[in-house]
Amino acid sequence: MVKKEAVLHINTEDFIYPVERNKLIVRLRAAKDDLAASQIVYFSRTTLDSKKVCRLVKLYSDDLFDYYEAGIEFSKVARYQKYFFILSDNHGETLYYSATGFGKDIPEDGFFEFLYTNPGDVVEYPEWSKGAVYYQIFPERFCNGDTSNDPEDTQKWGEPPTRENFMGGDLEGVRIKIPYLRELGIEVIYFNPIFKADFNHKYATTDYYSIDPCFGSNEEFGNLVKELHENGIKVVLDGVFNHTGIHFMQFEDVRKNGSASRYYDWFLPCKEKEITVTHKDYECVGAYKYMPKLNSSNPEVRKFIVDVMDFWIRQYGIDGWRLDVADEVDSTVWQEARAALKERYPDIILIGETWGYGGMLTSAKRLDSVMNYMFRDALRDYFGYEKLSASGFDHRINRMLGLYKTETHNVLYNLIDSHDTERFLFYCNGDVERMKLAVAFQMLFVGSPALYYGDEVGITGDNDPDCRKCMVWEEEKQNKELFNWYKTLIRLRKEHAAIRKGSYRSILSSDENDFLAFERTLENERIIVMLNKGDSVFEMDTRGMEGGTDLITNEKVKSATDGNLAIEPCSVKVIKVKN
Repeated sequence: MVKKEAVLHINTEDFIYPVERNKLIVRLRAAKDDLAASQIVYFSRTTLDSKKVCRLVKLYSDDLFDYYEAGIEFSKVARYQKYFFILSDNHGETLYYSATGFGKDIPEDGFFEFLYTNPGDVVEYPEWSKGAVYYQIFPERFCNGDTSNDPEDTQKWGEPPTRENFMGGDLEGVRIKIPYLRELGIEVIYFNPIFKADFNHKYATTDYYSIDPCFGSNEEFGNLVKELHENGIKVVLDGVFNHTGIHFMQFEDVRKNGSASRYYDWFLPCKEKEITVTHKDYECVGAYKYMPKLNSSNPEVRKFIVDVMDFWIRQYGIDGWRLDVADEVDSTVWQEARAALKERYPDIILIGETWGYGGMLTSAKRLDSVMNYMFRDALRDYFGYEKLSASGFDHRINRMLGLYKTETHNVLYNLIDSHDTERFLFYCNGDVERMKLAVAFQMLFVGSPALYYGDEVGITGDNDPDCRKCMVWEEEKQNKELFNWYKTLIRLRKEHAAIRKGSYRSILSSDENDFLAFERTLENERIIVMLNKGDSVFEMDTRGMEGGTDLITNEKVKSATDGNLAIEPCSVKVIKVKN
């Protein structure tokens, strides 16, 4: 009997959405291993007798559910479609599922309905952003290229980091390290805040239109963007629009004039006068008194935010924004920003910070992508803390894929750590081999992998401020094996379209052997990835892989009659299957 309580489809964009004006993606959730088949029956509301049937394919499975999907095409615009589902279980039972529930007979009314596809409804992302490799730079700690702009009391490079001290990193430091970034192979830099602000992290903005003097000038930034673009590297800036610093001009006016300030409604004060620097007098990010929260529901504030975003794209040609604590900002901001900016600059990327499922940000034409902490958490718990089984990890990854639109997968910002977390090597207790396995999964998985500066040379550290250590530039102190591992995997992403933006399918997860295998496919290219985290050799049946090539070692896969493929402990094989 079909487990009705597990079946879910709602005619919202989470379950039905256009990828072209004449093509819809339809999704359905069901209990794990419950359905033998699922089909959608659809027809125009003006021609009820002209029904079409399409089979849904199971794409992902977690511990509880299977996630099905189908693409249905129309000769013209997808519009005014009624539809229902036919569900068959493994025991021969067939049920019909419509908007009013389940039945054993073909429904005569109560259908699901899709009304119309406007041009702006189509789900689409910049082509360059699909599968791109990001590199996050915390500017103050990357490289000191110009000592003349060092803040007072700048410490020696490499001293233990604190939340207060300065090391002198700047834009010139990034510029002189472009050859290093090119060698590594990264394609996009995400800069932590670089606007004029308080503190070394610069998340307390005081002037949104000026580069902080300790990093350089607006002119230097413009030249840096140009040089990065010439070297094939795009630029994404950190937009801190949830809050400002206390020295932001508009907030200073509120502190001085209280409710008489022209900017009083730009913030969320708890008092009308005698406003002092304390979280009790105004709302702020968390309870951090130095970062008062902007009232993003105020139309003037929303306009200010969009104007700032537009300024840096228009004047300096940046390629997008990473938006700080985007899930705490009035969501209409992102709808307005997207509508205004995408019309003028369709190739920009908009990425929101959130620490859980980011569907609220990626729906309703808000943002393109999110910082995918669901991904980070799963890799941390499996490869790092080792508190998750292989099947448990596989389930979490599949659940994540089942929640996001398939088209969104390629642009998800898949980080393993950041300036707000422990370093991934710290999660691994210093075990570089485990980190290499995690990096292999990250780089060979669907989405846009993101490096946090220095991970590639073995920097480790606890949470803030320890995760914000200075970049290690002395080659004798760098882990070259890890660096070359990153280079190899990034090269594979660039050389193989199936890895960069192909589909993902789990093949095997073995708890007994601590082993994972998955497949990436695009058109005629098929690549099978096998990761052995266990402490013994795992033998994989080579049927279907005969004659394929290991893209890491260039070894050929033998015929199945010659025995199984041996995957050594703590190792990876990436097999391109012979067509």
